[in-house]
Amino acid sequence: MASVRQPAVAGTFYSANAAELENSLAAHLDSPLAWDIEAKALVVPHAGHIYSGPIAGVAYASVRHLANRVKRVVLLGPAHRVAFKGIAVPSVDAHATPLGDIPVDWQSVAQALSLPQVHISDAVFEGEHSLEVHLPFLQRTLGEFALVPFLVGDATPEGVEQILRKLWGGPETLIVISTDLSHFYDYDTARKRDANTTRAIETFNVEGLNSDFACGVRPLGGLLRAAQRLDLRPTTLDLRNSGDTAGDKNRVVGYGSYAFEYSGTAHIPEKFRSLLVDIAQLSIRHGIKTGNCPNVEAAAFPHSLRTMRRTFVSVHTNGTLRGCVGSLAATNHLVVDVVQNAYRAALEDKRFKALTEEDLAATDISISILSTPRPMKFSDEANLVAQIQPDMDGLILQDGQKHGVFLPMMWEQIASPQDFVRQLKNKAGLPLDHWSDTLQTWVYTTESFGAKFSPTSATPN
Repeated sequence: MASVRQPAVAGTFYSANAAELENSLAAHLDSPLAWDIEAKALVVPHAGHIYSGPIAGVAYASVRHLANRVKRVVLLGPAHRVAFKGIAVPSVDAHATPLGDIPVDWQSVAQALSLPQVHISDAVFEGEHSLEVHLPFLQRTLGEFALVPFLVGDATPEGVEQILRKLWGGPETLIVISTDLSHFYDYDTARKRDANTTRAIETFNVEGLNSDFACGVRPLGGLLRAAQRLDLRPTTLDLRNSGDTAGDKNRVVGYGSYAFEYSGTAHIPEKFRSLLVDIAQLSIRHGIKTGNCPNVEAAAFPHSLRTMRRTFVSVHTNGTLRGCVGSLAATNHLVVDVVQNAYRAALEDKRFKALTEEDLAATDISISILSTPRPMKFSDEANLVAQIQPDMDGLILQDGQKHGVFLPMMWEQIASPQDFVRQLKNKAGLPLDHWSDTLQTWVYTTESFGAKFSPTSATPN
């Protein structure tokens, strides 16, 4: 007879009545902040639904279009009630919620149990909420799937990453990390601390996190390690705390929702692309009129446009390049980086004459959002060239003080990977046939979009 873990927090963290639960889930999932995301992994909070449900709903609403694809959910969260070494899985065959039973994928569990840090323990799951609160959301958005549940105790991010390596899978597998953020600070202090945690997540700064920043820091750290290694792009979907939802502002808990996509296919929705293009145009018009880059208050924009990003902005007039400036480090919010780079590309790229108001009617603007550059390993130039993907990869090249950058759009002008490397060396001020043991390269991809200048865009105040 199959064994089933019965819900421990139904009636406290969420409704034990199926109809009431369905209604509350529908309300949480009806979020204007969500869009269809090809997410491989999510980071989602785990408080009572009345507190963190609106923030969790943004993440889960963003993947409900994957219902016919995702057949396995690997769910990892922290243990709050029992201290233990390693990482635990329960012995049960299914997990129950008021919406029905979810089968456990024991084939995947067996794979994880081959690791020394993973063991079976039902005791640590007794009364634990960090995984259970996600199950109704997953049932409502994905329908039928198999669950692989882990509670993470005293374990390292490296140990968590080992599990993720074994169970990463393909499009049929969704990784979900359960964590809240800061605990029991006043509202303003929590907002500052959670903003710092979000910055660490967006920049894969595992060392910048500890349990004071997020109770699920260990599973979160494991995901960040895996996501950086596999070239995923994180996006902040929502960031609030219990003072914003249903709690007192004197003592709050922070909640954030984050999605991780493969960089090569990551995208922001068309409405955000259009908004960034409009803002870039406004920045240039403002710069031409005043001689200054406009100030932008990032907090006025959705969290997805506040994510720390590297961007390049290029401008062409009558098809001829008039400026291209960008950031190779993620030190700014996306919207701020675009505003600053648009201004600099149009007015401060010393290779070209600054744009004037008369130029704008014939000018196109292009925005590129860069993935995290990954260092390349190679034995010689032929080996380097063989690793480059035409029409997809951008490249950063450096040798000593000499360096250069090519965006993927340069493939429109350069036919072969060998010429791509050699022309980049030339741009860096190196001979075409230059080679040395100190030469370094980094590869990246971009999400690129743009438009012609709008004749109706206004100048910001």
